[in-house]
Amino acid sequence: MAHTAPQFPVYRISTDELRQAPGSQLSLLPGINGHIHTPYSFSAFSGMEQPFLQAREEGISVLGINDFYTTDGYSDFAALALQYRVFPLFNIEFMALQREEQQKGLRVNDPVNPGRTYLSGKGLRYPVSMTEASFHKMKTLQEESNLQTRKMVDRLNLFLSTTSVQLHFDAEEVREKLARNLLRERHIAQALRLALAERFPEETPFREALTEIFGGKTPVSPLTNLAALENEIRNNLLKAGGPAFVPEDEKAFLSLEEVIALIHDAGGIPCYPVLLDDPKGHFTDFENDWEAMASTLAQKSIFMVELIPGRNDAAILSDFVRFFDQRGFSITLGTEHNTPQPDPLTVTCRGKVALPDPLRQINYRGAALIAAHQYLVANGQKGFPATRFPSPEEKRTLEELGMQLIATFTQK
Repeated sequence: MAHTAPQFPVYRISTDELRQAPGSQLSLLPGINGHIHTPYSFSAFSGMEQPFLQAREEGISVLGINDFYTTDGYSDFAALALQYRVFPLFNIEFMALQREEQQKGLRVNDPVNPGRTYLSGKGLRYPVSMTEASFHKMKTLQEESNLQTRKMVDRLNLFLSTTSVQLHFDAEEVREKLARNLLRERHIAQALRLALAERFPEETPFREALTEIFGGKTPVSPLTNLAALENEIRNNLLKAGGPAFVPEDEKAFLSLEEVIALIHDAGGIPCYPVLLDDPKGHFTDFENDWEAMASTLAQKSIFMVELIPGRNDAAILSDFVRFFDQRGFSITLGTEHNTPQPDPLTVTCRGKVALPDPLRQINYRGAALIAAHQYLVANGQKGFPATRFPSPEEKRTLEELGMQLIATFTQK
């Protein structure tokens, strides 16, 4: 199934013309953020133009859309990328379930839920094109996700009716006001915070109301820290053990193998999102042994990884990226922006520590490779191989082509 959208203009340039265009060297190190969420899932951005305005302010040349379960934002993203001359990477994110790991109690890249596995698809075909079967699977995932969150709204209403606050929410109204197609758990937390702030504009009554809703537990976040406040709402009300918690139906998950097949069908590259170290220096079971992790990913035909450095220690991040780069993995970095926190788009490590230049170079190579893959697939050619690591020569050719694409597009 294909979406009706014009081919992205830079895809119409021939490879010969690209080779003759002004070059782009690694030393230039353009600003790159390969993973942001938009309002089509849940985002720190109130509109689609906001990240491009911010990119212009921060000198970001490449942005990668990475919404959950949907490519619906691609057309808007492409139009704004063209307007602002920011090269777009067309990505997507899924939550898969590995049942064997779940039964073993093995945490993969979800720190709480064993077996749950996040997987991104990088450089999907644009205009969007996939088989009817893949499109149906994506629509089913969206419907199951929305069904769960609507049940959460119902349970939240039932719980709130037992308090003196007496708020009531309509799931469809929340979706229309705060979301696009997907209604996420974070939208529910945001809706409750906004409703409380409207009813109780002063801090003391607001805190008293939230304390009652939390069953007598006083909220600890400053009212100015919207992301932290909404996380408290989620943790106290919407997570396991909370009065509005609804467990996810297994129909809401594809297997890892199904997700990989869907990404390939949509023209993309399967990419494993790495959690790495938490603030206490802990790793998940799967990510604790890097050698075994690299071997397992390769066995599953996953040859690319991505990280969100803002949650990682700079030294650990550098060691990890160097380790996986040396083993042939392509690597991309981003910020997510999937909370209300309006952070910079410039990728930094935990504590706002600047990204070391070697990591910026590796990130540039990874983004360029995705750009080249998008270009080649859009023109009916082969990009990143689906079942093996690219050879060093293949990888270098893709990276150089992507650098030319990015330079040609952003310098016009």
